[in-house]
Amino acid sequence: MNELRIRLGQNLGLLLAVLLFLTFYLVYNSLHPRGFSATVLVQNANESFVIVAVAMAQTVPVLTGGLDLSVGAIMTLVNCVASVVVNGSPLQMLGGIVLCLAVGTLAGLVNGLVVVVGRLQPIIATLATGAIYIGLALFIRPSPGGNVDDDLSWALTNDLGELFATYGLFEDGEAPWLAPIAWLPVPLLVMVAVVLLVWLPFRNSVTGRGVYAIGSAEGAAYMSGVRIARCKIAAYTLGGFFAGLGGLYLALQTSSGNADVPQAAQYTLNSIAAVVIGGTSLMGGTGGVVGSIFGALVIRAIAFNFRIFEIEPIMQPLFEGLVLLAAVSIGAARVFRVKNRLELLG
Repeated sequence: MNELRIRLGQNLGLLLAVLLFLTFYLVYNSLHPRGFSATVLVQNANESFVIVAVAMAQTVPVLTGGLDLSVGAIMTLVNCVASVVVNGSPLQMLGGIVLCLAVGTLAGLVNGLVVVVGRLQPIIATLATGAIYIGLALFIRPSPGGNVDDDLSWALTNDLGELFATYGLFEDGEAPWLAPIAWLPVPLLVMVAVVLLVWLPFRNSVTGRGVYAIGSAEGAAYMSGVRIARCKIAAYTLGGFFAGLGGLYLALQTSSGNADVPQAAQYTLNSIAAVVIGGTSLMGGTGGVVGSIFGALVIRAIAFNFRIFEIEPIMQPLFEGLVLLAAVSIGAARVFRVKNRLELLG
């Protein structure tokens, strides 16, 4: 019983984020004319993927006690790169996808090296590198444009059935075994695959445990033999990979690239909000990517409801801010249960 209580306490932020998401999303689907349909699910998954990826990118550096202000810029840079290289023959497209993810990963590696080797505060270091990445994005795409393969864009932004149909992955256009899962959105499946194949192995690795140890108490982690530099660099590098994935998917959704500076800044700010809503402490050491995913989904679910309630665009930031403030406050409420040690001593 005590172990269950401890686990619930450790995952309270995640549970609250899941509850908030389910509340907002169920309200949205209940009032939507085509609610609870596969079409709406695919649309929502597409609209949520990028902010989910950027929230994941923000989470890993935050676990070390840092803050990455360049995640939106990395996403934008990769979006612009993808608009140039993700087309042509299948082999060329595969190479383009690998290049996009490599660019995001390299940008994250640069962030880690600047923070660790340069011994700069993460918030200052990533503010500077983010400006560089935006400059590179503007150099590649001074104005919106480019091209992404239409078939690839269609296949990866629809359901599983469309993916198989687009590339003729089953004979005669039919696959009875696929029918029960054909409605699943490809973006959702990609998201789950990234968590299972990238995040969980990293979290359970020596380096991943070191990331948590650094965020909990860097001095104690150092005295325990944790390789501080390696773990921090790995955290920022993985964050760059996640942000690059978001930029790649944005290019697939829009079939173009756009070095949109305000958009990059908005995604960065929303990623921080998603991290907090998901239960990851900005001081580091607690939380994880799964919580941030649901934090990002909460933010998107709020926006979905704006359509149903027909809130004027000029008023949407006000309502979104109030709801996010309430959500963050609920997540932080457990802090007020902690007794002040000075009061106890007095």
